[in-house]
Amino acid sequence: MHTILAQNLRKIYSVQKKRTGLSGSIKDLFSPVHEDKVAVSDVSFVIDEGELVGFIGPNGAGKTTTLKMLSGLLYPSGGQVRVLGFDPWKREYDFLTHISLVMGQKNQLWWDLPAIESFNLRV
Repeated sequence: MHTILAQNLRKIYSVQKKRTGLSGSIKDLFSPVHEDKVAVSDVSFVIDEGELVGFIGPNGAGKTTTLKMLSGLLYPSGGQVRVLGFDPWKREYDFLTHISLVMGQKNQLWWDLPAIESFNLRV
């Protein structure tokens, strides 16, 4: 069994397209126009027990969205995710007792301190 398995993971958001000007704002109130924005597109990877990995990429690449799907905070639009043998978005008690997720901007973390120490400084 893999520790983390992601196959063809996708996340698509439907967002309202804003029109310009006062008339556009009024039209948006009564007949909003939506468009799909792809946050994650067909991401696949496997992480086995004991592996240490880095998850890097440019702003807007879908890193945070992927991590939120792996932790069960977001439901994927497509694909399959298994973490420790669980479906993360079911948020089962046994799953929740085995994971943690700390997210923050780099200015919120001190690069030379362990994450827990940075957390303790903020509390």
